[in-house]
Amino acid sequence: MTMSNSPIQREGKTAEWSVAKRCINCMASRSVAPDLLIERNGQSVFAKQPEIPAELEAAWKAAQLCPVGAVRPPPDTPKPGALFPEEIAGYFRMGHNTRGSYGAHSYFGHAGAINFLVDGPGWSIQLAQWMKDRGGLDHVLLTHRDDIGDSKRYAEHFDADVWIHEADADAAPFANRIIRDDDLASPDSAIRIIPVPGHTRGSVVYLTNGNTLFTGDTLAWDHRKEQLRGYRRYCRFDWNRQIASITSLRDLGFTRVFAGHGGSIDLPVSEMVRHVDRLLDRESAAWCIDRRGAGHEHTTADVRN
Repeated sequence: MTMSNSPIQREGKTAEWSVAKRCINCMASRSVAPDLLIERNGQSVFAKQPEIPAELEAAWKAAQLCPVGAVRPPPDTPKPGALFPEEIAGYFRMGHNTRGSYGAHSYFGHAGAINFLVDGPGWSIQLAQWMKDRGGLDHVLLTHRDDIGDSKRYAEHFDADVWIHEADADAAPFANRIIRDDDLASPDSAIRIIPVPGHTRGSVVYLTNGNTLFTGDTLAWDHRKEQLRGYRRYCRFDWNRQIASITSLRDLGFTRVFAGHGGSIDLPVSEMVRHVDRLLDRESAAWCIDRRGAGHEHTTADVRN
């Protein structure tokens, strides 16, 4: 579908795009249609109806990503073809988000001599053929225990190695490459594995080709507030350690964040660092407020250390 700024012509009043009550509030659809969808009362809703082709494409992407089919077009609206996998800066957002991984995004890319998949989309023989047409799949890189999806089926189909941190390895017993803090060997020199305990004990991020960071649920872009965030309310292990982990990422020189949940973003290095610092400053202030009743005084450095 071609994007343009020409308005869509409508004859008379038509039904509107909507989100059904079965929405699980996973953020997947909002992350690809942030100008249309917002969170309200614990679910996604359309704050704006699509009016131009670019907005209509975003609405259809939201519908195709929704793991429970809650994003609904007006009746008799012509359907486009498959909008995923979606190419972004030489990588691919795979679509086929699953309810089992709470609607998490997965990604396909190439680094060094290998093709890799970050976290797991739902199984699709068509998606497997799409990967085969691009040289197959060598490695599956799992960021943490929550976003595994159907990675096992893809790994078996391609005889690919599966990587996960030992602290989350019980969630993926089929994994054959266990990441340990004292052994951070990676599948290729163009991929750096970085443990980031916090969201889960075994969370990791993958820095590929020197500038692209696959962050799982550790770090994401908030399109509406135009800032990085870490989703404290969804932290499953230790929020302070997650903030410390984000601090450790600050000076890696990455320009791109591909998140499992939430938005992704591409920024110059200096802007990315500025946004990391702003996140840390916000969390420092919140931490001080949380601890004030205990008579503690803290600074940003306390949180970063």
